Amino acid sequence: MKVAFIIRPNVHTIPGGDTVQMNQTAKELQKLGVSVDIFTSDKKIDYSCFDLIHFFNITDCEDLLYHALHAKKPIALSSIYVDYREYDRHHRTGVINLLSKILPYHQIEYLKTLAKFVLKREKVSTPLYWIKGHNGSIRCILEKTTLLLPNSQNEYSRLKNDFNVNLPYHVIPNGFDPALFYENKNTQPRKGILCVGRIEGRKNQLNLIRAVNKTTYNLTLIGQIAPNQKGYYKQCLKEAGPNVKFIDYLPQHKLLHFYNQSKVHAMPSWFETTGLSNLEAAAMGCNLVIANRGDVMDYFENYAYYCAPDSVDSIKEAIESAYAAEKNDSLKEHVLSNFIWEIAAAKTLKAYIEILKHYDTI
Repeated sequence: MKVAFIIRPNVHTIPGGDTVQMNQTAKELQKLGVSVDIFTSDKKIDYSCFDLIHFFNITDCEDLLYHALHAKKPIALSSIYVDYREYDRHHRTGVINLLSKILPYHQIEYLKTLAKFVLKREKVSTPLYWIKGHNGSIRCILEKTTLLLPNSQNEYSRLKNDFNVNLPYHVIPNGFDPALFYENKNTQPRKGILCVGRIEGRKNQLNLIRAVNKTTYNLTLIGQIAPNQKGYYKQCLKEAGPNVKFIDYLPQHKLLHFYNQSKVHAMPSWFETTGLSNLEAAAMGCNLVIANRGDVMDYFENYAYYCAPDSVDSIKEAIESAYAAEKNDSLKEHVLSNFIWEIAAAKTLKAYIEILKHYDTI
């Protein structure tokens, strides 16, 4: 079986969870005998070389639309469908915040794409995006999709609610690499709070900083500064107390030391489909503080400590509870049993076989 993975053009310059999901899925599928070629959506692709096409991240629909219209092959879609409307409408600053109060969500996403096209010269895969709009482009991609592969049941429910989706689907949960992320039990007693994630408003590091300021907790923030969020980063620096430390982006293998020594991993994001760093931290023995938004409860159930992202007091209370608690070995076993890339790849291959059987009968 030969599969083409297609994803946004800036997946390597601005890496995110979709980068890890794509690369790790490819790695594990190849172990199962599947040939995988990875393309960014700005490349020309000879679709005839492949049995099926696998898209990643429908939120960047302007990048996938051309291929959906021209591939003429069965399509698997890892939707990675996020919803930032609460953040944009109530907590973002600037023009987007003002427009979000009067315009529908997908019109805001369309305007964001237009701004990137005009100001940053970022291309779209086809001019049809400007005609169909953001909402219409997503609908078009979904119509061309053979099988939907959301990362959780809640993600599928959001797609169904927003687009009246009636597609066959398999939930393919995100994962981590247990060969890399395993707890070193010979470390010193755990202490401190860790937050691994790109520095941007949606990740909500500023409210996390406010929650730990003037406390005895030490907070380490590790992550690349989002290119259009330098003002947010400066505000984080301005408000951070002496107990807050910033470290630039680190590759996964260099995070191990920080996961191993930290008592709590805190990620009070406005929205996460998973938060891959939460899985990694859980596997390495950290207690988790997570915002009660997005799809995270499908993964962490009652094993994590949840907070409201708009409340500094709520974040602080969740941190205090997580920090006072013993290490949660049940959380570690839960993620090891359900959320490793080997399991995700096996489910993906099963989905591919179903796709090809279905496509052959059309």
